[in-house]
Amino acid sequence: MKNDDEGGWSRRKYLSRSGVPLLAGGLLPWWPNLAAAQATPGVTATQILMGQTISLESGRNDYGVAVRHGVEAATQQINAAGGVLGRQLVFKVMDDLGKGATAEANARQLVADGVFLLFGTVEGGPCTAVMKAAVDTGVPFFGPMAGPPILRRPHQPLVFPVRSEHREEFRTLLGHAKSLGMERAAFLQADSEVGRLHLGNVQRITKELGMPEALPFVIGSEVTDTQIDEFVLKMRERRIQVMFNHGGIAVYERLIRRARATGLNTVFQGVNSASAQLAAHLGPLAHGMVFTQVVPSPWERKTALTRQYQQAFGAAFSGQPFSYGSLEGYTTTLVLAEALKRAGRALTRPALLNALSDAKFDIAGYKVSYRKGEHVGSTFVDTAIVTRDGTFRH
Repeated sequence: MKNDDEGGWSRRKYLSRSGVPLLAGGLLPWWPNLAAAQATPGVTATQILMGQTISLESGRNDYGVAVRHGVEAATQQINAAGGVLGRQLVFKVMDDLGKGATAEANARQLVADGVFLLFGTVEGGPCTAVMKAAVDTGVPFFGPMAGPPILRRPHQPLVFPVRSEHREEFRTLLGHAKSLGMERAAFLQADSEVGRLHLGNVQRITKELGMPEALPFVIGSEVTDTQIDEFVLKMRERRIQVMFNHGGIAVYERLIRRARATGLNTVFQGVNSASAQLAAHLGPLAHGMVFTQVVPSPWERKTALTRQYQQAFGAAFSGQPFSYGSLEGYTTTLVLAEALKRAGRALTRPALLNALSDAKFDIAGYKVSYRKGEHVGSTFVDTAIVTRDGTFRH
């Protein structure tokens, strides 16, 4: 075989063209392990590439933007400390505009582009769509930031939620209402498979608590003022005492405004999804509303997680306000980094799945667990009430 200067195929040239990293002085001493890593999409000697399709709506989705900021703050913190076993975390991000079909197409494109895993989609419809792409392509989907039951049941071996699911939020809200003597509930439900699953969970919980079945307000992509008026009338006729949602904050805001304009005194509650945005839009009408939250208060310094988040977020986005969305993005990224670390330096998708087959995490007091046949994630659910000045008090 000729040497390089003669234009032949030396061992060095062959390995170089095969994508094996080289140093100026020759081969890296552990190149066989690196060659295995190079065979894994998204993994190189120096970085791990994740794909995130998220509802940013070109910056108009406040919640999605907040989540991304939290992810960025955590990523900067992790990478500044050496990354994950020497590799830097890198994210390729695509905007799905809050649309399931776009989210699925984005996810498939990200997989085709060679990401190691899919990560951190927000909102139920897009998360469900990305799950489908993950299952079809065999690529793990880590940290979907939504509460649809379909992410957990039936068991999805490739899906690893971090935050608690909506079912536990419904249980908390209904239990709180019951403790205050409220029995008759209503529920804002999307006209979709996921919405019907949510309603099924709500009705099971009301039965467990000895409450009448909840009155559903089923909403499609378009909801007219007439439909809202008709439902407000039903609430009055049924003497509904408490109502809550699982999303659809634009319609929920319209409903609350109409109910208050007609003098209806039903108590309105809500789940965590875009809760801060809903409260801000409602202004004084949000005073006294109770929301569930799946992370601690981002403003208070009562937990080690929040104190760590505030320091990292302040360093990355000085002068920007703390939020539930950014804290959830931050926390989910920390859990991801720990999961990747446990998979080891010889990182592959099977190694990651094996590491998570029976895993418990304690991220600054925020506990997450996965086991074979059940990917619970966290069970943390807290409640917060909106004060007169529009802030949340836990």
